[in-house]
Amino acid sequence: MTDPKSVEGRPRLHVDIFTLFPQMFTGPFTESILKRAQDQGLVRIDVHDIRDWTHDRHRTADDTPYGGGAGMVMKAPPIVEAVEAVLGPDLERAHIIITSAGGRPFTQTIAQELSTTGRIAIICGHYEGIDERVSAILGADELAIGDYVLTGGELPAMVIVDAVARLVPDVIDAASIADESHAAGRPALVEYPHYTRPASYRGLEVPDILLSGHHARIAAWREERAQERTARWRPDLLQEPPVRED
Repeated sequence: MTDPKSVEGRPRLHVDIFTLFPQMFTGPFTESILKRAQDQGLVRIDVHDIRDWTHDRHRTADDTPYGGGAGMVMKAPPIVEAVEAVLGPDLERAHIIITSAGGRPFTQTIAQELSTTGRIAIICGHYEGIDERVSAILGADELAIGDYVLTGGELPAMVIVDAVARLVPDVIDAASIADESHAAGRPALVEYPHYTRPASYRGLEVPDILLSGHHARIAAWREERAQERTARWRPDLLQEPPVRED
């Protein structure tokens, strides 16, 4: 029977992850919201071991870099063959991503775009990186989650999947998403502060305005607090973009 929450029996988002360390994904993808999204058929996440596409008895997936230098480089053949075999006829329509410290910055806007693509393949970089021919052959997009270097691309892949999957319709209440920091379609502000019971805790009180029931004033207060928090933590978001001169 066709799942009414999927399209033609398929999940709304299908993610394939290609990695040398598949066990790293056991916890993050089997708990909380991502688990529920998979149980409901909204999201499907498959993790693939790149070494399954190697061709020697040692399952070698890396080698020394041409030109010399420290470290090892992930080989192109097992990665390309893995992606082609798994994606099959979806190869052309899928959005293929390589996690890379040198990639373009991953943002909420990109997450929103990816949530509507239907199928995503994420290749986790490791060691000194991936043979450049992988990106060229597969037409991959390279994404970085920040200006720092990690030991591998598995953690960035988890971040990308979490940020994208939660934007798939019905995974999270749409009203909650619309009001978040960096939400697409709203000003570039971080989110206002939140409070819940008890109203008083260790001498700190919930602001009276939030107890007033006056929705217009509460909305104005939240906007002001968002402006203040943005100025404090992310002043770069308040800077005017440079004027482009053609």
